[in-house]
Amino acid sequence: MNYDLIVIGSGPGGYVAAIRASQLGMKVAVVEKESLGGVCLNWGCIPTKALLKSAQVFEYLKHASDYGITVNGGSADFQGVVKRSRDVADGMSKGIQFLFKKNNITVINGYGKLKPGKKVEVTAADGTVTLYEATNIMLATGARSRVLPNLPQDGKKIIGYREAMVLPTMPKSMVIVGSGAIGCEFAYFYNSMGTKVTIVEFMPNIVPVEDEEVSKQLARSFKKIGIEVMTESTVESVDTSGSDCKVKVKTKKGEEILEAEIVLSAVGITPNIENIGLEEVGVITDKGKVLVNDFYQTNIPGVYAIGDIVKGPALAHVASAEGICCVEKIAGLHVEPINYGNIPGCTYCSPEIASVGMTEKAAKEAGYEIKVGKFPFSASGKAKASGAADGFVKVIFDAKYGEWLGAHFIGANVTEMIAEVVVARNLETTGHEIIKSIHPHPTMSEAVMEAVAAAYGEVIHM
Repeated sequence: MNYDLIVIGSGPGGYVAAIRASQLGMKVAVVEKESLGGVCLNWGCIPTKALLKSAQVFEYLKHASDYGITVNGGSADFQGVVKRSRDVADGMSKGIQFLFKKNNITVINGYGKLKPGKKVEVTAADGTVTLYEATNIMLATGARSRVLPNLPQDGKKIIGYREAMVLPTMPKSMVIVGSGAIGCEFAYFYNSMGTKVTIVEFMPNIVPVEDEEVSKQLARSFKKIGIEVMTESTVESVDTSGSDCKVKVKTKKGEEILEAEIVLSAVGITPNIENIGLEEVGVITDKGKVLVNDFYQTNIPGVYAIGDIVKGPALAHVASAEGICCVEKIAGLHVEPINYGNIPGCTYCSPEIASVGMTEKAAKEAGYEIKVGKFPFSASGKAKASGAADGFVKVIFDAKYGEWLGAHFIGANVTEMIAEVVVARNLETTGHEIIKSIHPHPTMSEAVMEAVAAAYGEVIHM
């Protein structure tokens, strides 16, 4: 029962860390209480993208005439869409099983809890308790849907993201509270399926972490397809006693009552740090997160934590990077700390959003004199030919030294384009080097080169 590393949690942080540790010669075990792959593979990133793809295909069918194609009939089989999403998730989870077998990683099914002396207590589904020992223990327990006191989730009328993926029938109407990535992705999905969707957002703009211009563009795009957007508004209470929910919303103009079949709470997540033995072992936490150093070691030697339970963006790719960084440090490799200023963020509604680095507002507040370039997809031949002219690419450079401070994309497939900026910023690439790097034509990615050219007064196609 002795291991070099035991990982508690098999999400994108835990399973990636386990595989990398095995590659580095460690004897590894992973403790998982549900399905391998964690929330990301089973209830987050992957199944939601499957739902969104179905929505996109349905949108193509509905607008086939825009492309010169006549389609007779065509309707959404909601349960078929949900089933496809679950099948994709199940397939990915089986893929993790294969990778674990390939890398000789032991899977321990059950609920893992830290114990003093570098031990992990695992309680199986049948109640059997087994104690395991390891030289190193990594906590990768992830997070769950955040529950607000005035928005208690009953799983039927007031739901979180899990229930939103597997509703038995398509609701006629839905109020979505919160307009982050989860809220906006479900808003697009359900609207495309035929649900009347209203978004209620506390902040002045939807997707409030994004550049203001991106937020306003998404609001315009959403309104164009029939999604109602209410900003600077808060949900005071929800009455679920009737057949529909009565949602009391406080707005700038006063109180308003919205009626909807379903209320989806998408107000963020809560780290899973309860009942995993932190207090018993003496691991220090702060504001609901485990405190760690640059290489994810807690205050207890040999105990590490990564992903949603530590400070930083709660994103799958961040958890994976942290897991790799952590185990490479444990193995004695030369490792550089992760640069959290160069983490890309993506939202997969339509149009998509992708960004990295500073917003224009943040750059100005930081005291930079900036050059801003913007290129609309309405001027892109590929975007026009694809019927996806909504959106733009926006780039921000430091005028003095040419540092690429940030990039903010909104449009079709932009989540596939942002990595160019991440790599360029990592290599300290200048704007002129981007302008002189020939981009293929016609592509959406040309817009990056054109936006950079716009920042330096050299744009051609605008």
